[in-house]
Order: sequence, then structure tokens, then C-alpha cells
Amino acid sequence: MSDHVIIETRQVGSAKVSAIGFGCMSLSNVYGPSDDAAGIELIHDAIDRGVTLFDSSDMYGFGHNETLLGQAIAGRRAEVFVATKFGNLGGRGGKVADGRPEFVISSCEASLKRLGVEAIDLYYQHRVDPTVPIEETVGAMARLVEAGKVRFLGLSEARPETIRRANSVHQIAAVQNEYSLLYRVEGEETLRTTRELAIAFVAYAPLGRGLLTARVEEPASLAETDTRRRHPRFADGNLTHNLDLVRRIETIAQRKNCTPGQLALAWLLAQGPDIIPIPGTKRKERLAENLGALRVELSEADVAEISAAIPPGAAAGTRYPEGQMKSVFL
Repeated sequence: MSDHVIIETRQVGSAKVSAIGFGCMSLSNVYGPSDDAAGIELIHDAIDRGVTLFDSSDMYGFGHNETLLGQAIAGRRAEVFVATKFGNLGGRGGKVADGRPEFVISSCEASLKRLGVEAIDLYYQHRVDPTVPIEETVGAMARLVEAGKVRFLGLSEARPETIRRANSVHQIAAVQNEYSLLYRVEGEETLRTTRELAIAFVAYAPLGRGLLTARVEEPASLAETDTRRRHPRFADGNLTHNLDLVRRIETIAQRKNCTPGQLALAWLLAQGPDIIPIPGTKRKERLAENLGALRVELSEADVAEISAAIPPGAAAGTRYPEGQMKSVFL
């Protein structure tokens, strides 16, 4: 195709993946209604454009997302690097996470079936279980590697000391935490540890859940079923403040002849070759736009200007509603 992007690669463990991955969560009715046939077509389009890293979880649509991804990659397994996650209960049964060894094993078996693959390339603990020592959880994950069911291990929303403890049991190939121009404090703290341990940093919500695209103008513009309506950063007063921050980068984006979203992704990529953003979308034109960030060239002065435009901690509103904040960065 004429606008095919030759994607640069970055390292996860001993594997190379596309420098920009694809977050699949929005294909399971999370940000408003989604359509399965269109989702499969979009994943095919992403593969055709050179994307190799596809990120899912057994939590997204309670298995639906893995099933959808499995259908999309059937016959194209060799072209993709499949990442998925386990252990995020989201409050079901009064628990936010489950890191028990037996749960790790049973979750992996269920994910393998839904994905229709013999091995998962990157298997994350989606949320750290504060009631189970991380060493026990990762010990079970390591057995999955030994059994050939998983290639590389990852942690999501883990804090530096948890990452160190986990890595002492088995090499952690990737840590996936929220990281964007709007939400940098915890991401940058984590980066110091992942760099020391040669762990890739996968940045989820790299566009601030859409805020950094400068296309969300008011909560009413979000679909009734869009989970962002419950996010503090989208609450009326907070949203106004956050959109004022985004306008600061809009002017820089105009000067660089790119969109604000592309500038935000290019800024993330410029933070280091170990950063892999995984923006999600339901639309082909947004996919093309996101990948266009790879063509945005930023000088050191540009990066410094963008960093100063939205300083760490400048955004209003926590990353999740109050109840969910108890399950992140553990």
C-alpha cells in the first residue's frame, strides 16, 4: 500500500518488535461500542503496515479481546508478537488482583486457548497482588517459560522495588506502566530501574486516553458506555485544565507539521530506545496517524520544549477513579 510505514524496531528480551505497538483494549467495547469484524480488519491493517506488537489481556471484555486477536492473527502468527496479561480482577469477588501460582497457570492455559497459539510471546502480570509475594507469582510464570508456553515475562503497574524482586527470580523482559506527556511522574521513576536492569518499558495510554490528540472537548462528546466518563482527568474542571495543557503542544505540533498526537508519541519515542508506546484505536485513519509519529523528527531542543510545555505533575485528576488507584503502582 502507498502509505505503508517501514517500522523501526525495539528490543523486548531477545526479540525485536515494532517501535510502536497496538493496544487492543478499545476493540472490546471499553471506549464505547466496537465491532468485531472492523476490529479484525484493523488488526490486519496494522500488520500490513508493519506493526508486530499486539497487546491484549484476559481482562479486556473478559476474554473477548484475546478471542478477537486470536481470530485476527490466525494464519499470520509468524508476523506478530503477542502480549497478553493475567491477574486483574477489577474488584470481582472483592479482589483487585490474583497472583496465586495456581491462578497463573490456569489463566495462561485459558489465554492460550482463546488466542489459538501454542505460546504467548510476552506474558504480563496485569496487576500486582499485594497478598501474594511477587516471588511466588513470578516463580509460577517462570515455569510457564520452562514449559514453552510463554517466551518472555512482564509486569504491569509495578513499582521499582517490586520489579527488582521479580527480576531476581526470573528475567523480566518488559514493564508496562502508564506513561505520557500528561502522566510522567511514576513512569519516569520506574524508568530508572528498568534501564538499570535492561528491561523494556511499554508505555500504555501514551496519548493520555485520547486527551493528547486534542480531539476530546467535553465529557458529553464521549459515548455513554465510554469508561473515560468515570475518569477524574475527564471531570469537568479537570478536563478544562488538561485541555489547556494540550493546547500548549498544539502550537508546537503546527510548527512541526504534525498532529498533537503524533508529537506526543514522537516525544515518548525520543525518551530512549527502550520505550515502546502502544496506542489503541478503533479507526484506520487513527492507526495511520499514530504510525506517522515515526516520521516526526525532534531535536534535543524540541524534546526539551515539549517537556517544559507540560511539566511532570501538571495534569489535573488521578490516573484512575479512586477505587482503582489502590491497584496501581504496587
